[in-house]
Amino acid sequence: MTAVGEVHTFRGSVPVTDLGTTLLHEHVFVRDHELDVNLPDPEWDPAAMVAAAVDGLCRVHALGVRSVVDLTVPGLGRDVALVAQVAAQVPVHLLASTGWYAPAALPVTFAVRGPGLLLDGPDPLEDLFVRDLQQGIAGTGVRAAMLKVVAGGTPDVRRVLTAAAAAHRRTGVPVTVHTDPATHRGREALDLLTRHGVDPTRVVLGHSGDSEDVDDLRALMDTGATLGMDRFGMEHVLPDDRRVRTVLALLRHGYADRMVLSQDAAFYSRVTPPSWRRVHAPHWHLEHLHRRVLPMLRAGGATDEDLDQMLVTNPARLLTAREEEL
Repeated sequence: MTAVGEVHTFRGSVPVTDLGTTLLHEHVFVRDHELDVNLPDPEWDPAAMVAAAVDGLCRVHALGVRSVVDLTVPGLGRDVALVAQVAAQVPVHLLASTGWYAPAALPVTFAVRGPGLLLDGPDPLEDLFVRDLQQGIAGTGVRAAMLKVVAGGTPDVRRVLTAAAAAHRRTGVPVTVHTDPATHRGREALDLLTRHGVDPTRVVLGHSGDSEDVDDLRALMDTGATLGMDRFGMEHVLPDDRRVRTVLALLRHGYADRMVLSQDAAFYSRVTPPSWRRVHAPHWHLEHLHRRVLPMLRAGGATDEDLDQMLVTNPARLLTAREEEL
């Protein structure tokens, strides 16, 4: 079990006080293993991508980042053994995650496995999540530090959320939810998690920074949930200056303790490969927050205390498992 005050990384447990400045929502590699077998991507070169990730993480460390949470879970091509090669070569703490990225449907194998189904028994999702958190992922010994799920209205989405809530109750780790603020599914996901025993203060509603509705965002934070203002650099979705304006408005309302900052970037993504990003999203990378966004926030009135709260204190609070949950 996790010792109180410690968090699991790719290289083992560390005191949560060692995490320092933390990017709570990033990716190393986002892949699709079935596509890789049947329709290989010419841009995917494992050795080159490992080298690129090592170089990039060393660069963010030089900017002051000390920890990065890799929220790549099954459904996004998670390959912990490969990312472990990166983690072994960089000075930052890399943290793994578990869960399932299922915006609508799970793989068909889950349709016949679980309570009351053809292959009756415990839900394999819950067992997978707990094993990843308590024993290690796919025989690597790397234990996950967060749960990651997707908001949505299908039965499979609700099943994943329910399994994540059960795993949270057994392990105490936080839950981050991939949301689309325009659909308000994040509120539905939060309500479902809460009904299944998850304290809202243990939930991060990811991609909330895609919204400029300050009143709606305040209402979400008033539940106790933390908002992921975590897509800086994705200017093809919303320009950074508008994202910054929203964060500054929420800071003026006193919500520094309910936001985390990140970029949702990756060194490689099968969805938006490096060649596309270089042309259409040139700022979407792990250095962007520190090189461009933090100066914009400071110029708008954010204090060093505000930034420390969002980048150090809030991630550490979230990643600390509660004693009564262990």
